Amino acid sequence: MMGKYRVLIFGIAVAVIALFVVFAMPEWFAQRGAAEAKDVRENKAPDFILKDIQGGKFSLNEQRGKPVLLIFGTTWCPSCREEIPHLKDIYARYAKKGLIMVNIDIQESRDKVSRYADKHELPYRLLLDENGAVSEMYGIRGVPAMILLDEAGMIVGGQRFIDPLLAKMLKG
Repeated sequence: MMGKYRVLIFGIAVAVIALFVVFAMPEWFAQRGAAEAKDVRENKAPDFILKDIQGGKFSLNEQRGKPVLLIFGTTWCPSCREEIPHLKDIYARYAKKGLIMVNIDIQESRDKVSRYADKHELPYRLLLDENGAVSEMYGIRGVPAMILLDEAGMIVGGQRFIDPLLAKMLKG
């Protein structure tokens, strides 16, 4: 008889937990990310502040008035390494015209990213997304990923459309 009650109590506990997961957790996550999600839906780039590999701080809001290219990547990603010549070309063509270009390295140490930057002679600034919060805020699911922002901080494009958008935006 006592075993039946234990099974019944266990079953009720599982049902209560399942109801919590189904009904309460999505609402909690929705509230937690509502502001960032609203910004992305309206094409407004969510603000962030990250440290660079030299220990300086980079604030996206402080870049208003300039176009910004966000490049999300990692040191271990073969496709990220393959993109380096293309990214160096973008930097060479558009940095003088006002493009702010930053590589946001996801969840890796400053030492590792610094060695990577030195090895590949990267001319643009490397930022450390140490806990992955910024890449999560932008919905990054794979690397490399690029997001182009206009002077007003609005997301205007990404990945495959970067070159024509840059040419149009920066006349060249």
